[in-house]
Amino acid sequence: MTGVGSPEVPVNAIDSALAAKQAAQLISGNHACALGAIAAGCRFFAGYPITPSSEIAERLSRALPEVDGVFVQMEDEIASIAAVIGASMGGVKAMTATSGPGFSLKQENLGYAAGAEIPCVIVNVMRGGPSTGMPTRPAQGDIMQSRWGSHGDYPIIVLAPASVREIYDETLRAFALAETFRTPVVLLYDQVVAQLTETVELGSGRGSSGGARAERKWASGPREAYRPYAAGADGIPAMSRPGAGYRVHTTGLNHAENGFPTQDPEAVERNLSRLLGKFERNRAAIDSWQTLACEDAEVVIVAVGISARAATRAIELARARGVRVGLFRPITLWPFPERALREATASARAVLVPEMNAGQMRLEVERVLRDAWVEGLHRYNGEPISPAEICERAVALAKESR
Repeated sequence: MTGVGSPEVPVNAIDSALAAKQAAQLISGNHACALGAIAAGCRFFAGYPITPSSEIAERLSRALPEVDGVFVQMEDEIASIAAVIGASMGGVKAMTATSGPGFSLKQENLGYAAGAEIPCVIVNVMRGGPSTGMPTRPAQGDIMQSRWGSHGDYPIIVLAPASVREIYDETLRAFALAETFRTPVVLLYDQVVAQLTETVELGSGRGSSGGARAERKWASGPREAYRPYAAGADGIPAMSRPGAGYRVHTTGLNHAENGFPTQDPEAVERNLSRLLGKFERNRAAIDSWQTLACEDAEVVIVAVGISARAATRAIELARARGVRVGLFRPITLWPFPERALREATASARAVLVPEMNAGQMRLEVERVLRDAWVEGLHRYNGEPISPAEICERAVALAKESR
């Protein structure tokens, strides 16, 4: 069931109890994100209001104090991410939420968090751009910014949920990945999914891990031997728990295993190679995607967010007309699930990428599939792409590729 402008249950202790009991709730995507953060153990939020993400901050401003957490409305987006980084370094699970213009302002500190390996979660509810764009209209124009928006070479995990329930699950998973791999994780979804209202049951999804919360690796052993950026086989250094007596130096400069700045080429290459490679060693735990009817598809649609939901209906319409169409939906958007995409499209004649931008994901699909026939269906006027439009283009593409 879906609805527009439907009333929602107030955020209070009842919400947490309902989620724990898996009771059905009529909630929006942003509300589900707030509940997922609380369930994941988030106890600090710093943010600045910006449409269409403000409901997350509003909900958490009331929910966090009920679980002994802290909510702070900062003076701007730059200060917000800085406060989140500081809270995380203090040992607390922390997050912020914003939209495209605010996400741009967070980029320098997001790169700092990636380089210094500080766990945190950043929600970006995409809206129309460029500049301050269309605050109340949807878009998907931050796909590349979410991966490449900060300075230099750095790893990042970006998750792209496509439903209210999935926002809840992926918020849980975002915190689990951030804490496990010592990294910022971006939760990226569009305005339609953010403010869509659906009836969902919470508390039992794949992101909940049966109720267990992922915790970061804390330093142990002799304090005098501790090096804050020395890592074992998994490539993940242990963090110093505040007050535990382990000496730490944290900097945005290139650093050696002891944390102090260095320009020694060997040390820089060694530590950046570990930083850039730690996700590749753990792709099985990071990659996530959905396929639908790809086994016999002559055209495979690649889409995220509301465009993927429209594509799901488009597949039904196309198959009713005798055209075999399937869907590949990245849930982990970055690192991009390349191998899974190649497998899903191995038998297809063509690939269609409907997206609410000028072709950002299409470029990535073309890179991965190289010689495949890839076409884009692009819109950036603030209106979602309809199932009928996707169906018509997929049917035409199937005929052209035969």
